Amino acid sequence: MRIGMFTDIYYPYLSGVVISVDSLRKTLEKQGHEVYIITSNLENQKFLYDKKNKIIRIPGINTPIPGTKLVYPYSIRTARIMKKWKLDIIHSHTEFGIGTFARIIGQQLNIPIVHTYHTTYEDCVYFVTKGYFDNVSKKVVEYLTKFYCDKIISELIVPTEKVKEKIKKEYQVKRNIHIIPNIIEIEKYYQENILPDVLDGYKKQFKIDNDNFYIMYLGRVSEEKNIAFLMNAMPKLIAYNKKIKLVICGSGNALDNLKKIADKKKIRDNVIFTGLYPFEESQYYYQLGQVFVMSSKSETQGMTVIEALASSKPVICIEDESYKNTVIHGYNGYLFKTEKEYIEYVKKLFEDSKLLKQMSKNARESIQKYSPQVFANNVINVYKIAIEKNKTTFLTRFMKRIRRDA
Repeated sequence: MRIGMFTDIYYPYLSGVVISVDSLRKTLEKQGHEVYIITSNLENQKFLYDKKNKIIRIPGINTPIPGTKLVYPYSIRTARIMKKWKLDIIHSHTEFGIGTFARIIGQQLNIPIVHTYHTTYEDCVYFVTKGYFDNVSKKVVEYLTKFYCDKIISELIVPTEKVKEKIKKEYQVKRNIHIIPNIIEIEKYYQENILPDVLDGYKKQFKIDNDNFYIMYLGRVSEEKNIAFLMNAMPKLIAYNKKIKLVICGSGNALDNLKKIADKKKIRDNVIFTGLYPFEESQYYYQLGQVFVMSSKSETQGMTVIEALASSKPVICIEDESYKNTVIHGYNGYLFKTEKEYIEYVKKLFEDSKLLKQMSKNARESIQKYSPQVFANNVINVYKIAIEKNKTTFLTRFMKRIRRDA
């Protein structure tokens, strides 16, 4: 197949969407498919066509949302190039900006569109509104998302049952929805692929030793991730045992505030901030702690949770539909509802080394369904459905036109 992937963000910028798109691209290419990337140019205002790597970067307008640009709804230069590609399918990964262009060019060239819903934009509205007109802005986002998902595309992919129910109930989307968990290069995180010397270097850099018990968070450090919950629980954990420490890997708009919380609660000696981490070595950061923790309810799937499990780390996370198909309570981690439960589960794994070892083993064994090959095959099946539907629709329109002209 010839596949065109439309995404607002792509390398060198890093995000869960970028990682998912690029992993899918690589896996599809290994299977013999041709994949083209159409994205925004985050570096400057130039139009760039990397013919060798099959990437088009379109200039756009800066937005308050980190790592994004709003491209113009139509690019004539891109359209001319795309006509020569003769794509079988368009796979869009955003509802706005590049997603709008995907819709227009798909209709113009009669190419079926498959869309993956990655982000609950209501949780990111504050980047733009700064607290003003939040309700109105969220309604606008909901309307545009519903319009795109329900009226424009052929097939819709979501990563979890939680997202499917949200789209059906809140957005009233009636079309067929396919649940396909996002792709992750899980082998990268296997402990046997970790180089001991490199890991020792990171541990030395962040003063991680074998005498303490480290719980860790890795990801974007922003308000919707609810990392403050983890910080607020630390004084009680420290009072229980000073060997319990929290490692926060990542950077974002909430980082300075979290540091202030650490100073105010006088827990700075037990909280380690690594700052921005290089994605290409994120597998080493997961090895900085014995347990991975997550308190965010804004996830569509929770890719870092899956990466942590692949790294043989038990996960303690807040009870949410995003994690229920991934974290099996009492097997590879725990799901908590309250701070009290969270603290009890941390204590449990701190106290019982045999339980920690068993859960670490279970964590690794529980994530095989997220392999790139399984994901790519499921996506290809959706592509085939979209292509067949498009053929049927085109034939129906063609026959109607013949009858009308006759």
